[in-house]
Amino acid sequence: MLTEAAGGAGAGMIMVLYIVLIVGFIYFFMLRPQKKEQKKMSAMLSSLEIGDSILTSSGFYGIVIDITDDTVIVEFGNNKNCRIPMQKTAIAAVEKPEA
Repeated sequence: MLTEAAGGAGAGMIMVLYIVLIVGFIYFFMLRPQKKEQKKMSAMLSSLEIGDSILTSSGFYGIVIDITDDTVIVEFGNNKNCRIPMQKTAIAAVEKPEA
């Protein structure tokens, strides 16, 4: 009886070890890179300034004309009348103008 109880405890420890390994795998290969990407995106949006060239998530290139808390006004193309307000979260990339 004593050996059966010891065998059951060993199997339970192996099961706990597998669960810990799976949780560790999920954290390092899924959650951590996603948090890193979110920090990178928020840093990019916080450094956004008027005059920056941006790429939207829909693939349009434009220049930032005005910035508010959660929206930006973007000018698209050479036509100065094409100014569209959009959410900051729709910005995929920012390129600073060359000085």
